[in-house]
Formats: sequence, C-alpha cells, structure tokens
Amino acid sequence: MSTAFLSCATCVSAVAKPIAFADGTTVMSEYGAGTMTEFQAFYAPTFRYSVGGGHLALNSEVDDDTRDITYLRFNYLPRRWNLESAQANVFVWGGLGRAHIGETGDNQFAWHAGGQLDYETRRVYASLRTDYHDGSAFSHRIDTLQLGVAPYAHDYETLAIWFVVQAREYTGDLFNGTEWAALLRLFKGNAWLEAGATREGKLQAMLMINF
Repeated sequence: MSTAFLSCATCVSAVAKPIAFADGTTVMSEYGAGTMTEFQAFYAPTFRYSVGGGHLALNSEVDDDTRDITYLRFNYLPRRWNLESAQANVFVWGGLGRAHIGETGDNQFAWHAGGQLDYETRRVYASLRTDYHDGSAFSHRIDTLQLGVAPYAHDYETLAIWFVVQAREYTGDLFNGTEWAALLRLFKGNAWLEAGATREGKLQAMLMINF
C-alpha cells in the first residue's frame, strides 16, 4: 500500500457521506430547524456507488406550503484524492420518487439530483452539498456549507469532537435568507451525532450510523 493510503486510512471521516465503505450500509436522519426533516438509508456494494432511498419533508417558513417527497436514489463517487494526511471526495447522485403537495393534496412524480465536495484531515474539514428536487408544481434546492475544526487529532477508536459552523440556503419560498447554525459533532467508530441551534434558536441535528 502507498504511504498516502496508509496515512489517510487512519483518518476518521468528519463528513457525512452517502457511501461509507464497500459492503456497508449507511443510515442517516436529519432535522433541519423545522424547515426540513430527512431520513435516508443506502447500501454500497463497492466504495464507488450505493443505492437506497429516503423521505424528505419540507415545511415553508414563508407560507404554509408543505412537501413530502419519498424517493429511490443512486449515489456515485467519481473522484477521490487520498493525500498524505488528508482526503477529498466528489459525490454525485440522482433519483426518482413521489411528492405529496400539502396545500393541494396532489401526489405527483418527482425527481432529484445533487452533489457534494468535501475535504478533511483529522483536525479540519470543509463540505459543500447541493440537493435539487423538482416536480410539476414545485422546485426546491438546498445548498449547505459546513466548516469544522477539531480541538485534537482523533483516531477511529477514540471520541472525536468537532465544532462546526453551517450555512444553508433554500430556494422555492422555503426560507428567507441564509440559515446559520452552530453545531457540536461527536463521532466514534461507526456512529456520529451532531446537534446545535440556528441563529433563530431552532434545533439542528443529525444522526448517522454505518454498519
């Protein structure tokens, strides 16, 4: 094995990923300050791709509109950089599903696509993710930027602590402006929990388990 791979293999992932490892399953649940709630489950036959599905509930802060979107999704890793003491990834995904429109009661076909770029060491990381959902009566995009620092370098068997700042923007009349949040992330082995509050004092939380 190369020195770069051995160095990177000791890094504990600080970034939520739709593909954890080959023959692995990832389960994620996120509560986004009342505006979004999402549950996802994916199985990865190889480290290059995973398949699964999820459910996304959107509640507008602007009006009373709601969306409930259930979907199947394919995730793909087109590029990974294993550096001497860091790793970077590019993920892309797409899927099809059904959306329930709360204000009209209609059910309609929906599709979505997105991607993620991340970079991490054992002390710092950055992640930029975009998710686009579209139906005949709506289109919404959710862009999320996260920047994190760890007070100490951690290993797989030790508890990792991260201080994270998150900026999120919604399109399609879901939220006015940029939603800022301060988060504390705890990570050990295959389990990850992050929780905090937005600038408006609303709960932001995520739980992820890989097995």
